[in-house]
Amino acid sequence: MLYIYMAKRIKYMERKRILLIEDDKLDVISVQRSLTKLDIGYELVTAYNGVEALALLKGTNEHPAMKPLPAIILLDINMPKMNGIEFLKAMRSDDRLKHIKVFVMTTSGEQRDRNELENLGILGYLIKPLNFNNNDKRVDSMDAFVQFHIGRILREEGSQ
Repeated sequence: MLYIYMAKRIKYMERKRILLIEDDKLDVISVQRSLTKLDIGYELVTAYNGVEALALLKGTNEHPAMKPLPAIILLDINMPKMNGIEFLKAMRSDDRLKHIKVFVMTTSGEQRDRNELENLGILGYLIKPLNFNNNDKRVDSMDAFVQFHIGRILREEGSQ
């Protein structure tokens, strides 16, 4: 299942693409909500597991490979079919995809997972749940993450 979310009133060619790989619909909504607060045009494409994401990026018999490639991937780790670490290994082994900037959103605080993710070249990670007991903190944390990290990268990409 593929969803594309276009943001703002910015010309299509000026939009930067973000690929969100996330199986939790509430987390997808949270990311969408935070991204709408950016003052930068973007196109959000959502895949619900690593298999779907690789099919989008590499193409299939029915659909060509995604062009342009995303500037950023937001990746969940715990997903069905192909988890985030398996996806990241497959992506990093592909010369066409290995340069894409990746941030991880995960429920895992395990040091072993962090080490493996860092060895696979992620730029950073956000531990979920951000705060389910206080939804204000959850939104504030996601907003801060998006404004600081995602916004900065999209602005840099736009100035190149």
